[in-house]
Amino acid sequence: MGRMDILPFIRDSFRLAFNVRAWRAGFIALRIPSLVIAAFSCAVGVLLAYRDGRGALLNAIGVMIDGLALQAGVNLVNDFFEFRQKKVGDKVAHLGFVKADRELLGWLIFLVGLAFFGFAGLVGLFFAWCSGWFRIILGLVGFAGGFFYTGEPLNYKRRGLAVVIVFFLMGVLMVAGSYSGVAGVFSWRILPTSIPVSLLVSLILLANELRDFESDSRYGVRTLAVRIGYSRAIRAYCVLLACAYASPALLFLSGFFPSPWLVYLALPFTVPPFLFMQRGPEQRKAMIPFVMLHHLVFGILFCVTLSPRGGPI
Repeated sequence: MGRMDILPFIRDSFRLAFNVRAWRAGFIALRIPSLVIAAFSCAVGVLLAYRDGRGALLNAIGVMIDGLALQAGVNLVNDFFEFRQKKVGDKVAHLGFVKADRELLGWLIFLVGLAFFGFAGLVGLFFAWCSGWFRIILGLVGFAGGFFYTGEPLNYKRRGLAVVIVFFLMGVLMVAGSYSGVAGVFSWRILPTSIPVSLLVSLILLANELRDFESDSRYGVRTLAVRIGYSRAIRAYCVLLACAYASPALLFLSGFFPSPWLVYLALPFTVPPFLFMQRGPEQRKAMIPFVMLHHLVFGILFCVTLSPRGGPI
């Protein structure tokens, strides 16, 4: 945006606000299917609170909205950073925006992303008031982790740390924050149950890196997959997937989880991503919807297993 005068910026922003192509670009940046990540993580925290007899419907609804808003902000802000850094191809080039409008569109996406962050922060402050300072720390960590996924100076995606950091950010911390928001207290006992969730979130990030392997290599984005190589990244994917399916059984044997066998009905949905991993870069793009579908099916079965109908763990 540079030193753009505020009045022309406001005028052109209103013009784009009524542009159908701009809305389409916004939806592309929002990556709506990926919101299943936040939905699954928050739902686990909510269900754990209900299993402990601390459920509260309004708090549960607020926690779900808060988590979705946080991830929406992450998606939009990082779309802006990726475009500004010119480390990936322009995702909306086919919509025909000229340079000035494309620049303005990027800033609008960024501002909407910050608005989502602001909304999530306000909701988070309410839950912090209910459940204490721990929720404030989780909120600040969540904001920083989401902003600096591709934001400088950290940009931990290009440092090869995304797969590790999202394990805690969108897995462990989001489950813990959702539990404390609904229950009003924090419990260390819920952390082991967040492990399958966290592993699957890391799995999605690694799948994205496998999909973008060639373009990331070309633009010098040193993701984990680029650093270890494509074949090793596939093996890492297999290890994460195996751990995600082994962990419910181990949690059951340790007394942290109900009978886990329903979860294994999701196993057939693990096959399509492997088939696409063996294909060329263009065909590989179709892999991510199948990875998201697996996350959705696993998440639903995991949450049904975890539902309060089974009584205390």
